[in-house]
Amino acid sequence: MTPTPLSRSSWAGVPAEERQAERRTLLLDAAFDLLGTDGDAATTVRAVCTKARLNPRYFYESFTDRDELLLAVYDDQAAQLGAAVLANVDAAGDDEPARLRAGIETIARFVTDDPRRAKVLYSEALGNEALNRRRLEAQHAVVDFLVQWDQQRHGPHPDAEPMPTVMASILVGGIGELMLAWLDGRIDLTLEQLVDDASALFLATGAAAAAMVETRSRRT
Repeated sequence: MTPTPLSRSSWAGVPAEERQAERRTLLLDAAFDLLGTDGDAATTVRAVCTKARLNPRYFYESFTDRDELLLAVYDDQAAQLGAAVLANVDAAGDDEPARLRAGIETIARFVTDDPRRAKVLYSEALGNEALNRRRLEAQHAVVDFLVQWDQQRHGPHPDAEPMPTVMASILVGGIGELMLAWLDGRIDLTLEQLVDDASALFLATGAAAAAMVETRSRRT
């Protein structure tokens, strides 16, 4: 049965800005559910409006087109994940291995707690041009953030030293590919095993990178 669009009386007494904000939230929630369940092709403007129980004309008061809606859904999930990672990493204290493990575990639990998140952030983002561009932009932004964050914790990096960016790129790109493979069933590990193995590998890679930087600095 097709849901009946919300009537004007549903918004009676609600200020115009609040009405628009509520309608935008309804559209975002509907798009998240469709994109995360049925995929990109099923997340049409009509389907989103039907699921949100809104007249299609309300769509265009918040979004210029479907891509803008999908990007808003992606950005919302990415922001939630980023906030959760930062909170749990900070809660892990100053121990670097514990901080790394907390970050990886947060990502794994975030996408398994609600499988729709995994489709929005990973698999569906690969099949949609606008989403894939945003995914790459988000990865580059996270790499830049990690490099700056490392400088704040450990002091400035040597001039023209590329290793912090190399390591951040491996971490960010590697986690994305790891989540895709694991969620797709190509890696037969429990969540705890996955986090343990990934943490150990990234720590080993970090130690090797630090040794390479030290060797390079002695040669100059």
